[in-house]
Amino acid sequence: MNSVTDTTASWRTALAGRLPGGGVGKVLAILLGLYLIAAVVLGMFWSIAPAPFDVQDRVKSLAAAKGGDVVTGSVTTGTLIAVMETMLGKPGGYLHNDRFPPGLWLDNMPNWEYGVLIQVRDLSRALREVLSRSQSQSREDVDLSEMEPKFNFDSNSWILPSSESVYREGLRYARGYFRRLSDESNPEAQFYARADNLRYWLATVETRLGSLSQRLSASVGQRRVNTDLAGDAEATRSTQAPAEEMVQTPWTEIDDVFFEARGTAWALIHFLKAAELDFADVLRKKNAQVSLQQIIRELEGTQEPLWSPVILNGSGFGPLANHSLVMASYISRANAAIIDLRDLLSQG
Repeated sequence: MNSVTDTTASWRTALAGRLPGGGVGKVLAILLGLYLIAAVVLGMFWSIAPAPFDVQDRVKSLAAAKGGDVVTGSVTTGTLIAVMETMLGKPGGYLHNDRFPPGLWLDNMPNWEYGVLIQVRDLSRALREVLSRSQSQSREDVDLSEMEPKFNFDSNSWILPSSESVYREGLRYARGYFRRLSDESNPEAQFYARADNLRYWLATVETRLGSLSQRLSASVGQRRVNTDLAGDAEATRSTQAPAEEMVQTPWTEIDDVFFEARGTAWALIHFLKAAELDFADVLRKKNAQVSLQQIIRELEGTQEPLWSPVILNGSGFGPLANHSLVMASYISRANAAIIDLRDLLSQG
């Protein structure tokens, strides 16, 4: 009887070591805890935005590595390439389409990436439609006509194909256009630094910043008068809308909009610095260099360090800060300066 009891007790002891709470269970719990800690730390590291870079230095390095000289349009094209390379090659890589931790848990950096991506798409479209063509009837550049659709590929595609792989294909065509710009034996690749071309791209930037400013300002919620048809007595719309409407960004999306704006501004700073060099003669003739520099200065204010662990949504004049309204202030001033710059460029 004692032997049977001893045998049963030994079985129970052995079985307990293999069940949760036993030896194996404790090891698994420890490993899971270590994984979660590592994932949190890694996620915090991946959430650090890339530092700004010098556009001239990056373009010179690109020309040395990929071939070609720095000519008109090289800085803008090279900066477009450098911005995409930075977004795809930063710690953690491209996170917007991640399906596993820690990327799955993050939302600030993916929204930052989306803001960068929107500006890349807008500039690539301007390159394809206007900047590389002398007139509306001229042919599209062969590389740019392939590059632009690649950069407009679904930003959430995880596999077959992944967004990253398609964007890298787009970079291959962008590098091809960059090399061909300085190839005197093949003059089909061109970049036309004209005032009307710069105004075309800035018009898109203006609408993007205007939308971001409205979404950021709506963090506190406010009743707005509907001005959709203002200025034209004969204007009509598809369906009726209320004379006043309540506009408010959902509290779950406030940090998303904030970091999208931050990514947008980060990319725009580099693109505007590139335009300052490629369109130097145009800006000098219009006496508009200072205007462009002021826009860059306003956007640089959006990149100041964020000392709060979360995006606060205090009321406009309340005891707590409202980070969205601060960001909206910078974006709005930059947008107003772009409107003035476009008007200046339109003057003879």
